[in-house]
Amino acid sequence: MIERMSAGKIRDAANSRKIVILLGARQVGKTTLLKSLFDSDSILWLNGDELDVQNLFETLSAQRFKVYLGTKKIVVIDEAQRISNIGLRLKVLADSLPDLQIFATGSSSFDFANNVNEPLTGSKRELHLFPLSFEELVNHSDLLTEKRMIPHRLVFGSYPEVVTSQGNEIEVLKELSQSYLYKDILTFEKIRRSDRLIKLLQALAWQIGSQVSYNELAQTCSMDAKTVEHYINILEQAFIVFRLGTFSRNLRNELKNSRKVYFYDNGIRNAIIANFSPIENRNDAGALWENYVISERIKKLSYDGSFTNSWFWRTKEQQEVDYIEEKDGNFCAYEFKWSDISAKKARLPLTFSRSYPEASFSVISPQNVEDFLLTPRI
Repeated sequence: MIERMSAGKIRDAANSRKIVILLGARQVGKTTLLKSLFDSDSILWLNGDELDVQNLFETLSAQRFKVYLGTKKIVVIDEAQRISNIGLRLKVLADSLPDLQIFATGSSSFDFANNVNEPLTGSKRELHLFPLSFEELVNHSDLLTEKRMIPHRLVFGSYPEVVTSQGNEIEVLKELSQSYLYKDILTFEKIRRSDRLIKLLQALAWQIGSQVSYNELAQTCSMDAKTVEHYINILEQAFIVFRLGTFSRNLRNELKNSRKVYFYDNGIRNAIIANFSPIENRNDAGALWENYVISERIKKLSYDGSFTNSWFWRTKEQQEVDYIEEKDGNFCAYEFKWSDISAKKARLPLTFSRSYPEASFSVISPQNVEDFLLTPRI
């Protein structure tokens, strides 16, 4: 089994007797991770997708719950966002059964966050789990092996079942994208026109690495701009996509309200547009590399617990920097180049370097990607 970066943090949170909330898209391995950390005989497993479990929490009392627990000391509630008022109900359990360790997993943060944050203020630890990260895969094999697998990851991504199903990646991704991807969105938001949602996802998939306009997407998908923004917000809270905003401080011609949308996983992106051609035969290799590296960096920052701001930069004259980070007042600018030839030619736009002379600059290619995605080892 591939060791997950969140494992130690989960153990630490359990030792602190906090309620542990583990969030992440469906099928990223939340349940598998918890099963690997604790003796299954000591755990009561409940699935919030099941109607009888939902009904149990509707009439929840500590005394009745003790009967279900028996001698077990741990309860895991999978897909807890499907249970109404889950935060309040978890608080009842925690207050009434102080020796019980509670874990709740969720594959969508809408409704779940609203129902959990206020009732559980100060008594929970929230952690995120993503598709397998570059660092997790390097730790499982070695750096050289995983760097050789990068062309494969750009096409098929790194969902656990995809990584462990070599030769059957397309079938697994079809199942993931068709059976699981939209489940929470369609359920919670009661979206009846799923065709529009799929069309929006396809439009976003074609625009990775490019600025997106809500108005243009609205015309493409036959909906208004506010609905497009609302749907993207939902997709973000379901851990399918994430947005990157623009960096702007000094210049009048800097774009201030633009955004890019990236996918957490390249395989899901390619499944949405039904294109699994080898990276050598694609005209979107550069965009796939950018999506891969930025999504992997987001995973790393989250697992490291790093408080870092992330942006891209662009002017009205189309000068651009792919990615910028700010931490503790220090700025780092990055360009992402799939080919070595492009990497050698990459330079910061003169307007940016003159306006932000304190910013460092790096070009990230497959040759040096480990410098960007691995935590230095002492």
